[in-house]
Amino acid sequence: MGQCGSSESHKGAKSSGGKGRGRGAVGESFRRPSAIMVMDLEGGFKELKQPVTASSVIADNPNCFLCDSESIYLGTCLPPVPEEELLRPGQIYFLVPLSQAHQPLSLSTLCDLAIKASSALP
Repeated sequence: MGQCGSSESHKGAKSSGGKGRGRGAVGESFRRPSAIMVMDLEGGFKELKQPVTASSVIADNPNCFLCDSESIYLGTCLPPVPEEELLRPGQIYFLVPLSQAHQPLSLSTLCDLAIKASSALP
């Protein structure tokens, strides 16, 4: 989907769907409060043990922006996490290609994100 990558790419075997009312809610089932999950749109992910700023993740992925899974809403553009913001433990973030910054989130993309996130989670 994009050219974003992760230095530590993993695939999980268990699925644990999310829930939500017309929104992404992809990260709601992720409950490891000490870890930060950063996923690319191809399903690879990196687990960060210490809080870092969004800019430090973006520095390794210059053609992408970071999006918080809790701010994903169907039919709206994916809002970027401010570069100076500290990423929160227990949260899932998506690396999204800059080319998709102004495209409203479709139902098929939302479902794709949910499937990739749930397949990567323990």
